[in-house]
Amino acid sequence: MSIIRAAITGVGGYVPDYVLDNFELSQMVDTSDEWIMQRIGIKERRILKEPGKATSDMAVRAITELLEKTNTDPDEIDLLVCPTITSDMPFPSTANIIGYKLGLKKAFTFDISAACSGFIYGLEIVSRLVENGTYKKAVLVGADMMSSVTDYTDRTTCPLFGDGAGAVLIEPVTEEVGVIDRIIGYDGSGIANLHMKAGGSLKPASHETVDNREHFVYQEGQTVFKAAVSKMSDLSVEIMKRNNIEPENLAYLIPHQANKRIIEAVGKRMGIRTDQVIMNIERYGNTTAATIPLCLWDFEKKLKKGDNLILTAFGAGFTFGSILLRWAYDPE
Repeated sequence: MSIIRAAITGVGGYVPDYVLDNFELSQMVDTSDEWIMQRIGIKERRILKEPGKATSDMAVRAITELLEKTNTDPDEIDLLVCPTITSDMPFPSTANIIGYKLGLKKAFTFDISAACSGFIYGLEIVSRLVENGTYKKAVLVGADMMSSVTDYTDRTTCPLFGDGAGAVLIEPVTEEVGVIDRIIGYDGSGIANLHMKAGGSLKPASHETVDNREHFVYQEGQTVFKAAVSKMSDLSVEIMKRNNIEPENLAYLIPHQANKRIIEAVGKRMGIRTDQVIMNIERYGNTTAATIPLCLWDFEKKLKKGDNLILTAFGAGFTFGSILLRWAYDPE
């Protein structure tokens, strides 16, 4: 009997038109292009400026492109999962809103909250549900409007984040492609180092929390940097070892796009060449759950059927994971 695997069979993406570059940012806060490029490696980021638009609208744009590219009828979608930390509303789920806007009639929808590891967590969950035969056509869309939770008076965090959405179609296959292996985990001791202080049930919104600017991303940069390099490197090396993949047999590392120096350090520890590391952080910044699918979208034409890819991420909580993915189709 053939083994059923879950494979990515199409990619769609969307980034807003408005470009917030380092020059404009330096007019808003005490920073400079040189400072940002040296420490983070981000030149510009996209910001959703349209009135009345939110995370779900970016996701809809990405999924619409995905369905058109793969010639998929919306009525065929039976599962829609949205990793995000910038929900349109506290409830209902953003996936619910996306499904409604797309007119999906048969899909089971839900959100995942795993911050920057959201796409990795989502791929783990969706792939398991596809592998066991429960769902046949699943959409996983990582989407975040990080500008809505970014403090543009904080020079340590505001250069980091941008807005965007990336979507993939996941289907069952019997070939040796798709999700091959995964290592997923968390470390709750990292909660204090990267979080949003207010807005939840622990500290509901009030005049005091708004006045204290507690509804924005809070991060202890050095601690997060070290933990991200360590976890993303260790998990990626481990997944290579247990699947007998030498550096030369890896097509690409596709890491979460948080910081160029983190990405370079992870690639170095894995022993791979710089041209094996996919990056688009310079143009989009950190779009949280959208970074990895946006990399797949940007570099789709470079990927060939059978390519060994390692997807890896680290996020607030702390959350982390690495997935060995064998690409399922050739570029058009």
